[in-house]
Amino acid sequence: MRRVLLPVLLFLATATALPAQAGLFSKNPEDAAVQAQRDGLLAVTIWVDATWGFRNQGAANSLSRAHQAFATRGYKVQSVEPYIENGDLQGFFVTYQKP
Repeated sequence: MRRVLLPVLLFLATATALPAQAGLFSKNPEDAAVQAQRDGLLAVTIWVDATWGFRNQGAANSLSRAHQAFATRGYKVQSVEPYIENGDLQGFFVTYQKP
């Protein structure tokens, strides 16, 4: 339960504290990284979907692309929290932070 509750609480805290940034969840990682850098965000959480395609290699590739997009802009991975619903991996909440 804790693994599910923590990402949801992080999302709600981020969305209510910074309503203008909630749109980062609907963008691809490259666009989210560009927007985060442009807006001068020191930390940002995005959603990386794992429900489309192969969950093992597809999710790994999606995470790698997201990590690269943010690393190029000076962000480091802070946390990767899987979201599992009914025993199925749905995706990841990934938080990046500028050092």
